[in-house]
Amino acid sequence: MKSTTDNVYETNKAVVSGIVKTDLKFSHKTYGEAFYTFVLGIERRSGYVDEINVMISERLIYESSLYVDDYVEIIGQVRTYNENSEGRNKLNVVIFAREIQINSENMYFENYIYLEGYLCKTPVKRTSPLGRDICDLMVAVNRMYNKSDYVPCIAWGRNANYADKLTVGTKIYLEGRIQSREYKKKLEDGSSEIRKAFEISILKLEEEYEEDYIEE
Repeated sequence: MKSTTDNVYETNKAVVSGIVKTDLKFSHKTYGEAFYTFVLGIERRSGYVDEINVMISERLIYESSLYVDDYVEIIGQVRTYNENSEGRNKLNVVIFAREIQINSENMYFENYIYLEGYLCKTPVKRTSPLGRDICDLMVAVNRMYNKSDYVPCIAWGRNANYADKLTVGTKIYLEGRIQSREYKKKLEDGSSEIRKAFEISILKLEEEYEEDYIEE
């Protein structure tokens, strides 16, 4: 598997595999290194396909091209950045690829996310149209060079009730999967449009507890 680093990702790890859905699109260049984006389709057991944005360095694909319908396995991190689009701020959520393998054999779909970070907004609990408890969280995950990624997450059922009691600044650990979903946004002129949101659907959640030390 091609890699740009041998470091272990301790606080932010993404392991995903799926089908390339779009051609590579140039994103930006940093210190002479070009980065591209593409959409990765990851099928759930239900048959629904999450279409996730992936960002990749030219260094990972300089020896081989990446084509639509290729099956790829990726290890990386969840990254977020703000973009001004049509006069509004848009939070982009991507998988930043650190390692990639293009392989048409033994194809399977994987979608695993691990994050360790801090609640940076008060959790918002609500009820889904089907009557299920859900809770929206925003988690700040630190990375190198004093930067942070602000990752939207959603908890369900018992995890939602647990998350609703957490306070801003709480350190949490979570496991889940990255998902895409469409929603209808009502505009100021009364019309509406379909938009797509990306978030981490939480499967496991726990907070950090401070240990009580007894001086002997």
